[in-house]
Amino acid sequence: MRIAVPNKGSLSEPAVEMLREAGYRVRRDSKELVVTDADHGVEFFYLRPRDVAVYVGAGTVDAGVTGRDLLLDSGSDAIEALPLGFGRSTFRFAGVPGDASDVSDLAGRRIATSYAGLVRAHLAEHGVEAEVVRLDGAVETAITLGVADVIADVVETGTTLRAAGLETFGEPILASEAVLITTEQYRDEPALATLVRRLEGVMRARSYVLVDYDIPMNDLDLATAITPGLESPTVSPLQNPDWVAVRAMVPRKDVKRIEGRMRAVEQAVREAEELQWKKTSPEHAARASLFAAQLEGAVQDLEAKLAKAEASGDEKRAARVRKELETKQTWLDQAREGVAEFGGDQ
Repeated sequence: MRIAVPNKGSLSEPAVEMLREAGYRVRRDSKELVVTDADHGVEFFYLRPRDVAVYVGAGTVDAGVTGRDLLLDSGSDAIEALPLGFGRSTFRFAGVPGDASDVSDLAGRRIATSYAGLVRAHLAEHGVEAEVVRLDGAVETAITLGVADVIADVVETGTTLRAAGLETFGEPILASEAVLITTEQYRDEPALATLVRRLEGVMRARSYVLVDYDIPMNDLDLATAITPGLESPTVSPLQNPDWVAVRAMVPRKDVKRIEGRMRAVEQAVREAEELQWKKTSPEHAARASLFAAQLEGAVQDLEAKLAKAEASGDEKRAARVRKELETKQTWLDQAREGVAEFGGDQ
C-alpha cells in the first residue's frame, strides 16, 4: 500500500505522529522522502501538501493525508475516507472592515486566494459572479497592493488578518481539518480498512482516559453509573471480598466533571462507614438521594449519546446505548423510591 503524507506545513508533523502512534514506521529526518514499512506492507511518500490529493486521485498512491480544503480545491477524483481530528481551521472571506458583509456583496469584485477552485465553486453555488485571482502563499497583502478587493483564506486564530487590518465577514466557506483520502476504486480494500482501524484507535486513545479505583461492593452500581466505560467497566475482585477494583475508559473532556461526581461517591462511602448505615435508618434516605442525583447525571449523558447515535444513523450503537439507558433509568426509579420511602420516616 502506498500512502502520501505532507512533507511540510502545519499538517506534516501531526500526521507523522499519528501514523507513528498507529504503529507504522515513519521518517525520522525531514529530508527523507520515501519510507518503507516492510512489517506492515506500506510505503510512505512525503509530498507537497497541495500535491497529495492529486497523486491520490490519479491512483499513483492508494491513500493520503491532507486538508479537506486542499482536497476540494484540487478537483481530483480523491474522496474523503476519515476525518482525523487535527489541523482544524475555517476557510473564510476577509476584507477591509465595513467593505462587505456577505458573499452577495462580492459580485463584480476581485477575490485573491490560494484556493481558486474552492472559491469558484462557492461563488457558483451562491450565484455570484466575481473575478478570482489565484496567488501562491500569503494573500493578506493583496488588498493593500491593489491586486484584489477581498481575499479568501484559511483562518485559524485570525491574528495574521488583524495584523494586516482585515476582518472576516459572512458565513465560513468551509470547515476544514486533516482527512485521510483515497479513491472509490480503493475504498473497499482490506489494507485501507486496516489503516482506518488503526487511525481510529489512535483518535479513540487520545479522546479517552483510563481510570482505576477501588469501591465497596455495595456502592458498585453507584460508581459504575458515573463511569460506564465504552462498553462496560472492568470489575475485578480484591482480597477483601467486600471491595472490588474498577477500571473504565472515560472521555478526556469529561474528566473534571466525573472527578467531581466520584468525590461525592467517596464522601458518601466515608459517611456510610462512619455512620454504619442500615437500610432502615433515616440516613438511608440521604444515601438514596445522592444515588438518585448521580444517576440523573448519568441518564442525561446517555440520553445525549442516544440522540447523537440516532442522528448519525448508527443503529447498532443506538441500541446499545438504549439498553444501558433503560438499566440506569430503572436504577434511578428505584433510588427515587428509596428517597420517598425513607425520607417520609424522618
